[in-house]
Amino acid sequence: MLAATLLALALALLGNAHACSKSTSYEAGIVCRITQPATLVLNQETTKVIQTAFQRASYPDIKGEKAMMFLGQVKYGLHNIQIGHLSIASSQVELVEDKSIDISIQNVSVIFKGTLNYGYTGAWGLGVDQSVDFEIDSSIDLQINTELTCDSGRVRANALDCYLSFHKLLLHLHGKREPGWMKHLFINFISFTLKLVLKGQVCKQINVITNIMADFVQKKAADFLSDTDTQVDISLAGPPVIKATYLESHHKAMLETQGLNTNQDIFQELFSGFPTSQAQVTVHCVKMPKISCQNQGVVVSSSVMVKFLVPHPGRQLFVACAFEEDIITTIQASYSKKKLFLSLLDFQIKPKTVSNLNESSESVQSFLRSMITTVGIPEVMSRLEVVLTAFMNSKGLDLFEIINPEIITRDGYLLLQMDFGFPEHLLMDFLQRLT
Repeated sequence: MLAATLLALALALLGNAHACSKSTSYEAGIVCRITQPATLVLNQETTKVIQTAFQRASYPDIKGEKAMMFLGQVKYGLHNIQIGHLSIASSQVELVEDKSIDISIQNVSVIFKGTLNYGYTGAWGLGVDQSVDFEIDSSIDLQINTELTCDSGRVRANALDCYLSFHKLLLHLHGKREPGWMKHLFINFISFTLKLVLKGQVCKQINVITNIMADFVQKKAADFLSDTDTQVDISLAGPPVIKATYLESHHKAMLETQGLNTNQDIFQELFSGFPTSQAQVTVHCVKMPKISCQNQGVVVSSSVMVKFLVPHPGRQLFVACAFEEDIITTIQASYSKKKLFLSLLDFQIKPKTVSNLNESSESVQSFLRSMITTVGIPEVMSRLEVVLTAFMNSKGLDLFEIINPEIITRDGYLLLQMDFGFPEHLLMDFLQRLT
């Protein structure tokens, strides 16, 4: 249940929002901003997504007929069109304010393979039907301008413009004889149809893959912030914002948890050195801790009931002393070398209620307070560091190349900012799912 503490640390203090609000003043629990330099990092591997779009596209057969001098009506068909080879020279990305994400891809070299069937009526009325393998060597520039919208709390991508510019389109036939008139026919008639087919199929597939990727990333983010008994709804609170220097999305971050359990083993170990070996100490959170962000750090306020139990001569335990106190701690978190670190900046203990108070129990209460302040809180924080680091790594955080991370607290929210390397493992996971 420590995972719930981590989630609460980042999310519980944040407000609610309606999914896909059209208002520009909506509230959000999580705001994710990707700066222009970060889009350049992500653009490094755009080529692999585009390659997948070309390979996933289904290319229908191209059929037609044309009257040719000396041959009459010539029927032709290109069948089983597939990608034989594909490479991409370079790509650029630009954020067009309040409009779209524009990606320019240069020199896409594609070799298409397939079978060419053609037929005509030759001399003396004899029908001629031939079938040869072919390759089409092409060089293409691709321009994709995509707008981002919100649909039922999900990011949706819509390719406003998708252009394919052909610099080269050459037909190579693999038969023993390569009829020159067939190349002429291809250049004049088939190439135009092929361009339309490629544009329609490739642009359609890019749009499909873009939306699959948007769902994939949002699902991964929700999974990262969730545990077995804690779920986080990160539906969009409004449409994504595109500015010239950054791309920003606003998410609800509604936290749903089954409750917070106290690990009594920790406290039993902490107080195992108490003189009465059969004594037991139980610590319970009276209510769910309150967590808030302030400029000085993350402030955790909780009410704790501490009971000191000792055995009767008949070995039954009775409450020798019980007291409730408010404990307020101020914590600063940092992340370095793939580990989470918690620093205690300040703490306060405010007594509330005491039962079975007598002269001996006062010394017990004093001792327990001392143990909580000098040993208990540091020990719990130390264990939290280990457990929360392990939890985050179980979600794959250690697979990211995170550079110069900063965890900054402000009044009412938590700011996480960092540089990063391209998340290659996520791309591989995504591409494997596509195949």
